[in-house]
Amino acid sequence: MNQQQNRRQVKQFFFLYIIIIFALLLFVGVILGNILSKKHLPSLYIKHTTKAIEGSIITADGFQVAKSEKLYKAVINTHYLDPDKKELFIALFSIYSGIPKKTIIKRLAHKKGVVVLSYNIPQKEAQYLKQLSYELRRFKVFRSLKNPKTGIYVMQGLSVLESGESRQYPYKTALTPVLGYPKKVEHNGYTLSKGVKGLEKRFEMELSPRSDGKIEGQRDVNGYILLNKDSYVKEPQNGLDIQLSINLGVQIRLEHMLDKMKKKIKAKEIFLAIMESNSGKVVALASSNRYLPKDIKRSDYPSLNTSAIEFSFEPGSVIKPITFSILLQKHLVNPYEIVNGHNGRFRIGRKVITDEHRFKWLSAEDVIVYSSNVGMAQLAQRLSGADFYEGLRRFGFAQKSTPDLVYERKGKILPAIKLENEIYKATTSYGYGMQVNLMQLLRAYSAFNNSGKIVQPYLVTHFIDNGKKIPLSHSEPKEAISPTTANRVKKILIKTVLKGTGKKAITPGLVIGGKTGTAHLVQKGHYVHKYNTSFLGFANDRDHRYTIGVVVRQPKTKHFASQTAVPVFKEAVDILIEEGFLNPDVIQ
Repeated sequence: MNQQQNRRQVKQFFFLYIIIIFALLLFVGVILGNILSKKHLPSLYIKHTTKAIEGSIITADGFQVAKSEKLYKAVINTHYLDPDKKELFIALFSIYSGIPKKTIIKRLAHKKGVVVLSYNIPQKEAQYLKQLSYELRRFKVFRSLKNPKTGIYVMQGLSVLESGESRQYPYKTALTPVLGYPKKVEHNGYTLSKGVKGLEKRFEMELSPRSDGKIEGQRDVNGYILLNKDSYVKEPQNGLDIQLSINLGVQIRLEHMLDKMKKKIKAKEIFLAIMESNSGKVVALASSNRYLPKDIKRSDYPSLNTSAIEFSFEPGSVIKPITFSILLQKHLVNPYEIVNGHNGRFRIGRKVITDEHRFKWLSAEDVIVYSSNVGMAQLAQRLSGADFYEGLRRFGFAQKSTPDLVYERKGKILPAIKLENEIYKATTSYGYGMQVNLMQLLRAYSAFNNSGKIVQPYLVTHFIDNGKKIPLSHSEPKEAISPTTANRVKKILIKTVLKGTGKKAITPGLVIGGKTGTAHLVQKGHYVHKYNTSFLGFANDRDHRYTIGVVVRQPKTKHFASQTAVPVFKEAVDILIEEGFLNPDVIQ
């Protein structure tokens, strides 16, 4: 009996021993499994990318007329928002972001889970919201939830992320349409700007962001990167800044003046350009037709073009000094010789040429002073077609005028073979049958104020890379006519202002010269009683020389250049005086 009982006890101890061994093995297996299994622990080393932004466009007097600002989006996951603290979150987010509470409530109610509260948060507000994000974590406005897959508790708070950049124009319509405008493009969910017109288009490559910044390093318990000797920091390389030669103070005053003059003479548009005669540096390039680059309406479409280069027109009598200088250069005219005015009516072939002011006889230089088509048509017959064509080309016509603007219409001049024809030669001599733009005229007229050399107009003086200037090379002046010829025509242009069609441009204490142009418009193949008028000339004091051009499109109250373009020129000169760009030598 005792023997059987002992055997039973041995068996029980044996089974108990087996169970203990099995349990021990199971425990060891679980422990080893936990040790050897892949953990879902958050990384202690993180990376952060900072997007580079577009460069700015800066005027000569230091104002940023176009710049980029980063935009941010604010994102939360509503599942992590503590229901008991929802009202607190809405109140605080509204205060920090400036978004009304009703808007936030509506967005939170619209969708559960990941909700974007705003896509267009400016940089300043974004900094406030990042600070708010830290405070919300501290006050446990967001709760931790267990991940069903990993079993780990996670918390997702308020995230403030870069969403793109926005192009800003602080001075509204100023310097449009020269500045141009951009369009928005999406790249990997990030909003960028792409130039469409004007300087924004021409210098799109230089303005574009070059490389993003990067920060890598260990993080703290709140997920912020610890900046120490082991961290890596690469600064973003933003786009280059563009430095303009245009003075914003002068530009805005000229634009306001053009607005008033446009209304006064009921013109379709008035635009002007002011340039240093010896360098080509453009001080102002203004138009009465402007727009808001960030709010372009259908009614703005006609104003999107920079008329100074994109509006090509028959210039009329402002070409007469060019023709006359080619004749002088070829020794084919004497300024004092007498020309038959034919009492204001002269026939060449089948064409009858007329003058507004009738003369029987006048000197060759007075053909310019009093703007005689009849006199100029006769003098031009002395030029060969080849000499006339080459002379116009030397002044820069039918060629691009400036490297700093896009979509220029180069215009046209008749080929040498056609200029052999006496009618074509006559009409071209006083500015019909050819197409030019204002910048081409500005360049051509610089010769009369720069000893015969034409200069290439430019608007950009240099680039700026993180405060460092990157100089640009500009074209050297080119001789169109000799200094002797230029100075002789310059005197005639001064006489034109003192005694001829430019009298309203007289400014005591300054040397003013110039020539008017009034040209019929062509509609359906015929000249009609609609006009473009212009005045090209110069304004000099002892130290400064400026070439100035004005174009008035389709004035309605008056149509002569002496009544439309010349008064605009005079107003522009007065503004230059008031802004200190010209100093009249007036005897008290």
